Amino acid sequence: MSADEQTRERVGELSADAAPAQARSEEADVEVEREEGAPAVAELDPETRRKRDEALAYVRKLGDPVLRARAVPVDRFDERLAAEVERMGELMADALGVGLAATQLGVLHRVLVYRVNVEDPVTVLVNPEIEWSSEELEIAEEGCLSLPGVHVEVERPARVRVRARDEKGAELELEAEALTARVIQHEVDHLDGILILDRISREARKEAMRAMREAREAAGAV
Repeated sequence: MSADEQTRERVGELSADAAPAQARSEEADVEVEREEGAPAVAELDPETRRKRDEALAYVRKLGDPVLRARAVPVDRFDERLAAEVERMGELMADALGVGLAATQLGVLHRVLVYRVNVEDPVTVLVNPEIEWSSEELEIAEEGCLSLPGVHVEVERPARVRVRARDEKGAELELEAEALTARVIQHEVDHLDGILILDRISREARKEAMRAMREAREAAGAV
């Protein structure tokens, strides 16, 4: 069985009928990276909050070895891949996230989805490669669905050019800047087994870990 076939066996984890390990996310009251224009967690209506909690229960958290694995390129563009990216988009939207990588769901495919603005369609990038990054750098705060409670300042190139394919196999080349460029770089990092904790200082990393522990303790007290 090829590496791609092996990872496809894991796509079943994304099935709508598959139950997450826990029906209610332990991080139910933790803010994660949100779409621009999305309400704060405390302002969510009960149904939206329920969907968010259920979606977050599928997302792998820090400590899961899959988050440190390098995803393998996709070489089959078929109905299973289409179903995979559709489900990824749904989970990202329900979690109120702006981006999601397949590895965050335990699937070792080089696939990511993102949507920076609520009114925009979901963009799918299969086998993305950053071909060019600007010399200009920007520092901005980032959160992560896999690191509940963590928000850290990360320095990244302000603009990037990316080559990829869509879910049907068509070639794509796009240039992105500002938040969109940051989200793409964040998700490509995930596909390479890199977390935002790896892009900050040792002291900032300690502070982030402390914040995550406090967030988990607060969620457990609810």
